[in-house]
Amino acid sequence: MNTQNKPTMNSEPAISDYRSKVMGCWLGKAVGGTLGMPYEGHAGPLDLDFYRPVPETMIPNDDLDLQVLWACLLDEQEQTCVRPELFIKGWQEHIDFPWDEYGVCKRNLTDGIMPPLSGSYDNWFANGMGAAIRSELWACLAPGNPELAAAYAREDACLDHAGEGLWAEVWLAALQSAAFVETDINKVIAIGFNYIPDGSILRNAIEDTQRWWDESGNWRQVRAQILERYGHENFTNVTENLAFTYLALLDGEGDFSRSICTAANCGKDTDCTAATVGALLGIMNPDSIGENWLAPIGRNLVLSPEITGITPPDSLDTFTDLVIDLRERLGGKMPVRANAASLPHDFSIPAQIGSADLPWFGQGWETGKHLELILPSMKSVRFDGTFATVDSAEFDCDAIFVEYRFRLDHATRVRVFFNTHENCRVFLNGNYAFGRESGRMAPSPHRVPYNQSIDTQLDPGEHTLIAVLKRPETPRKMEWVAGVSDCDDNDQWIPDVWMRL
Repeated sequence: MNTQNKPTMNSEPAISDYRSKVMGCWLGKAVGGTLGMPYEGHAGPLDLDFYRPVPETMIPNDDLDLQVLWACLLDEQEQTCVRPELFIKGWQEHIDFPWDEYGVCKRNLTDGIMPPLSGSYDNWFANGMGAAIRSELWACLAPGNPELAAAYAREDACLDHAGEGLWAEVWLAALQSAAFVETDINKVIAIGFNYIPDGSILRNAIEDTQRWWDESGNWRQVRAQILERYGHENFTNVTENLAFTYLALLDGEGDFSRSICTAANCGKDTDCTAATVGALLGIMNPDSIGENWLAPIGRNLVLSPEITGITPPDSLDTFTDLVIDLRERLGGKMPVRANAASLPHDFSIPAQIGSADLPWFGQGWETGKHLELILPSMKSVRFDGTFATVDSAEFDCDAIFVEYRFRLDHATRVRVFFNTHENCRVFLNGNYAFGRESGRMAPSPHRVPYNQSIDTQLDPGEHTLIAVLKRPETPRKMEWVAGVSDCDDNDQWIPDVWMRL
């Protein structure tokens, strides 16, 4: 990490228009999120120039939900301090999102895996946008003090992210903190870079975006270049989406409307990119947010129903007042660091693996539905978690078999999934369940790709999951994620279900 020229601020500077900037942050966040939400996951490019459809209130969004929750939990403390217990309590008691890294975080915490390991262990979505979208709170609590904002953000992000996904929130919190006192966007971006590693892929993507923009000044062309180099099958991948965010700032040149529309028009995680752009511009210039954007959504604070057990502020105005009060109560205190250094016990998953030649694999993906499943000679293996990789060069035959067993304590309506890029057929308790030729990965119970899961009622006791994968013609690493979720519990992962074979 580059520490040269890093600003050191033992006390925060006086900010005469602090409340206006905090208010601008949340208004910009709400506007951008509401603009982009209807198009979340759209590949793009889009052609938005205003809300479509025009809303009657702000659309609830986890971008704001989680920051409101953290503020409410901070408000409950007798001695206000950012510490791991704050986030653990939030995830375990107040958040019912099953999505991507959120679901993995909740599963890991239930298994006793504490931060920062809760964000790094067995998490295919570690580089998702889920932490980057909640950076503004820390900037507002540490305005003009990017070092403190970055420290807060790291403690937040490590619950459900690692690597680029963690550094994204740190970078944004630091630069948003600097935006309270700086007017030059280039300086703001550079200050943020002081708090992430020099070799960060995220940093490379932002610098490439700047270079491509300097060459063409065409957001559509630069967008295509970003996707060519940094595009990812997961539409919430943080590198491509924050490159889009920066591209929108370059294209908009401070114009709020143009900037948030360019962010959304790039596609992918549209609500998050537009909301992040809106929040930053709202901090830097609250007056840039036109009344035409504010009138349709009003100022009522609307949270998602998955946030439970709190009484949130009723408006963005009262939320702003709460944040200002929390800043005073925190008094610039550094956070308590999460420091779990090892897993509480062995969480590796036992399986059996083997290979055989199966000519039917080349005859269409539905072939094999009625196959009598006969296992080849199998050997015992252990995978580090539900996210597994194997080297196809280790197998001589066309089909690779992998067998898992899991146990349910009671009759449960479950979603059993096995998500892989590979040509595969999957059997549950000896019966064909699903399969496909090949495709993308999105191994989250709520959005696992078609033909990579089955919803079914299972009795208590032992169950068998067997996947048959076609060995790729060119040797390479093969990967998959296997999981079991509870359909009646908002599709949350069922933790600790895998059995020793």
